[in-house]
Amino acid sequence: MDKEPITINGLEKLKEELTNLKEKKRPEIIAAISEARSHGDLKENAEYHAAKEQQSHNEGRIQEIDDLIARANVIDVSKISNDGKVIFGSTVLLQNLDTNEKIEYKIVGKDEADLKHKLIYFKSPIGKGLIGKNKGDLIEVSTPAGIKNFEIINVKYV
Repeated sequence: MDKEPITINGLEKLKEELTNLKEKKRPEIIAAISEARSHGDLKENAEYHAAKEQQSHNEGRIQEIDDLIARANVIDVSKISNDGKVIFGSTVLLQNLDTNEKIEYKIVGKDEADLKHKLIYFKSPIGKGLIGKNKGDLIEVSTPAGIKNFEIINVKYV
């Protein structure tokens, strides 16, 4: 069972989701199944089948989160002395050398990754290109949109 790196924030969000699925969603689904059952013939009861499918998805996600929490290797970068090296959990300010645009990313685990919030998976092309590099380094990253060139302007451990 491989340990999965995760930030403190990422672990908290998983625990919140798990509590919601178990304490709110599960009883709602059970009530929906019970309600649908009361309508009689289950073979042609679309509500019953939809509720059973929802139950299956919910229980699957609960198992998935339980597994992730069991394998979680919480990394708190704020407790690591910052030597300017890009590591899991660090926040990196990059300058795109082709467009001069500056962008900041936090390097996180798979379940935390969310590009809209500038959270990138450490095994993504940009994540892999950054890990182990240092403030001031120039990097070339091959992305689906083509080759991008960046300079690492700053590295924060927050």
